[in-house]
Amino acid sequence: MRFLQHLALFAVPALATLASAGKPASRPNIVFIFSDDHAYQAISAYGDARRLLETPNIDRIAREGMRFDRCLVPNSICGPSRATVLTGTYNHINGFVNNAGGARFDSTQTTFPRLLQAAGYQTAIVGKWHLGSDPVGFDFWQILPGQGVYYNPPMIRNGQRIETEGYVTDLVTDATLDWLKQRDRSRPFLLMTQHKAPHRPWEPALRHLDADQGRVYPEPATLFDNYAGRGIAERDQDMTIDRTMTARDNKLTPPQNLTPVQRAAWDAHYNPIIAAFQAANPQGKDLVRWKYQRYLSDYLGTIRSVDESVGRLLDYLEKEGLAENTIVVYASDQGFFLGEHGWFDKRWIFEESVRTPLIVRWPGVVKPGSSNRDLVSTLDFAETFLEAAKVTIPDTMQGRSLVPILAGTRPADWRKSFYYQYFEYPDPHRVRPHYGIVTDRYKLVKFFGTGEDYTELFDLQADPSELRDISGDPAYASTLKELETELARQRRDLRVPETIPPAWLGNKESALP
Repeated sequence: MRFLQHLALFAVPALATLASAGKPASRPNIVFIFSDDHAYQAISAYGDARRLLETPNIDRIAREGMRFDRCLVPNSICGPSRATVLTGTYNHINGFVNNAGGARFDSTQTTFPRLLQAAGYQTAIVGKWHLGSDPVGFDFWQILPGQGVYYNPPMIRNGQRIETEGYVTDLVTDATLDWLKQRDRSRPFLLMTQHKAPHRPWEPALRHLDADQGRVYPEPATLFDNYAGRGIAERDQDMTIDRTMTARDNKLTPPQNLTPVQRAAWDAHYNPIIAAFQAANPQGKDLVRWKYQRYLSDYLGTIRSVDESVGRLLDYLEKEGLAENTIVVYASDQGFFLGEHGWFDKRWIFEESVRTPLIVRWPGVVKPGSSNRDLVSTLDFAETFLEAAKVTIPDTMQGRSLVPILAGTRPADWRKSFYYQYFEYPDPHRVRPHYGIVTDRYKLVKFFGTGEDYTELFDLQADPSELRDISGDPAYASTLKELETELARQRRDLRVPETIPPAWLGNKESALP
């Protein structure tokens, strides 16, 4: 019942200012579009040098809203990231610290959908949930069991399992639009549309199998990184394109749940690719390059359907006259490596993993075509939605509302550093547990829990690819000392336990160094 203490509505000062300036004063609808493992490098609005993919519909949100260039996640892994979005807290507080088997989100705790629902909002979630327990705080929910599958996915609708036929992104979008059409039009709504794509194993819709027409994608400069200048953690991981990718990842074997018609279209596309691969029999770096090209083609293919989904939702909002009083957010649960350092996947504090896309449109509040480089986070989403809806933000939440920043004013005391932590080890990718802080220029990392505790420091200005640990460089001694002090303060303020429970690491109990 604790969450009921926080339900009182109040006139948020920032929103009161907006209303007095002739801005929207009624409680806005909220459409939250959340993809899985969508790298910012694969959104054309972010201007990646490789120009991997055009995403015109996601770009439309950026053109009509604000693009955040330094949105960070507290723990770069699927379930924990989702728990943070719901609660506005770090995982050591909300209890969902890793994706280990049997992990279940504690649905009795305060979440922003519960608060919005109690404050009169209609609430719905469609798509990937991945938190073990059933959704709470939603009038309607239709979710994928576990990770879900790309083709013909079973779903659970308000507790009842249903069978579907089709492609997962299309099905999630169809269910989203069906709910919008049937909603109570007299009340504001929260709608969370959460896609499986572009999560591994990167299976595009049939219509997108040949969308890139055999394009050869530019390679990142660090595709063949040898991890010199860094410690054992970077060297002794298991997430390389070279060693870790499977036959299924590279589409040498097909999905198991295709219909005969789907399988025929799948084979028509991939069988010639497989035959050419077997005839060429690439080895060494040539094999890595082949895997990289297959990876990019399939990964980006799944995003094409997500971008189409965004377009369908935006068009519906326009058609129904909802766009002017609806906040539209596009984000991902974390970033993703697209060959940088020879990797795929996420987990690390390093830039491609810890940084996630965030784009927000709020007509009358957000300046169209604007961008922002403040340190913001998925930790701030719950607080932002609550303030926008004029609902009291619980003091147990650990993020901050982005409403002032969206309105064009950064608070003078906005964060200058951000705390990160990762626990899941050794499976599935042998990424060692670590924690640290990120600033606009530096990144301090502490690896722990495996008997090989050590520190790394990176200067993002001098070394944007994070290739050289400078923690032992005398020229950075004072910087290291300052960051160590800030890290200790952050851990204290965020109530990080000094001793990590064994279940968090998957091995023995560990005291943080």
